[in-house]
Amino acid sequence: MTFLSAALDRVKPSATIAMTARAAALRAEGRDVIGLAAGEPDFDTPDHIRDAGMAAIRSGRTRYTGVDGMPELKRAIANKFRRDNNLRYDPGEITVGSGGKQVLFNALVATLDPGDEVVIPAPYWTSYPDMVRLAGGTAVMVETRPEQGFRMGADELDAAITDRTKWVILNSPSNPTGAAYGDGDLARLATVLLRHPHVWVLSDDIYEHLLFDDRRFATMAAVEPRLRERTLTVNGVSKAYAMTGWRIGYGGGPETLIRAMAKVQSQSTSNPCSISQWAAVAALDGPQDFIDSSRKAFQRRRDLVVERLGRMHGLTCPRPDGAFYVYPSIEGCLGLTSAEGRAIRTDVEFCEALLEETGVAVVPGAAFGRSPAFRLSYATDEDTLVAACERIGAFCEGLR
Repeated sequence: MTFLSAALDRVKPSATIAMTARAAALRAEGRDVIGLAAGEPDFDTPDHIRDAGMAAIRSGRTRYTGVDGMPELKRAIANKFRRDNNLRYDPGEITVGSGGKQVLFNALVATLDPGDEVVIPAPYWTSYPDMVRLAGGTAVMVETRPEQGFRMGADELDAAITDRTKWVILNSPSNPTGAAYGDGDLARLATVLLRHPHVWVLSDDIYEHLLFDDRRFATMAAVEPRLRERTLTVNGVSKAYAMTGWRIGYGGGPETLIRAMAKVQSQSTSNPCSISQWAAVAALDGPQDFIDSSRKAFQRRRDLVVERLGRMHGLTCPRPDGAFYVYPSIEGCLGLTSAEGRAIRTDVEFCEALLEETGVAVVPGAAFGRSPAFRLSYATDEDTLVAACERIGAFCEGLR
């Protein structure tokens, strides 16, 4: 008889965290390591947001708040949804969690029964299928292709839906590919969803403000208002506001769902950190101009990395629409051997050899449901990216 839950057998540890930890271990041994595995902006949290957090501490705003967020933050979130997305949510239709991941997890735990299915386009963020499995559901993967811009089409969605489908997860721009769904893309998916009234939409918009080449952001509940009452629109302050460690995510959706999610949260973490909540109010209600500066910096970095990786032996690197990742194919490297004699049969072996031989940490595509590829985060300065690309290029040239 085992002491541990059988549910743990259904999930895998985060590959991103595992690669980051391996890179940290090598660095602790004195190795020169460039970590491009984690999805974390390298910019500091803006001063006015940090000041709001410190003011909250000094003024004693350190008590419990409402389980799923304080009224002041819910009002700021409602204003943000109205200002940026043309979506109107009352405070009772808004939830706040300790990061976007908790909001997603709460929704799945509150709604899934054994056998319920969740449609997930692949490549996908590593946590989606494992959260579904922990909640007792079944993850149904829909493979997307680079020639489609890694976007799921209406026919593919329709084919994946069954009587047991409860959710479809849309992440735009996407982690790991940076693919973004425009108005037209979402309208075509909405046509399918309107024919299947038992299917809800989980729209993960965390990279909303990181769209390139003058693309306009689109989200399902705004594109098709008839789906508003079965859509949970999830966002957070981590990426756009460089607040990953503050751990504030939020969602807007039907009040019945929001109340159920609050019930889950009341028996797990209770309220998110009060100090972080006040900082998030300052983020959402305060100046927004720095977001555009960050976006332009990420676009320059994208162009640099795509151009350099695209010239490397064995790699093919699609140009992402947004976020801060590239997802190059390594198909041309399979079956070869590294300069130090490591066989490259999979993207996992490619990434392990790359880290051990060059000190560059990236995440294998197997973690995201589509191989052979790897995810590289360009959320770091250009000098570091140039150095990393030089090492990756030398590694690829050394394959025989």
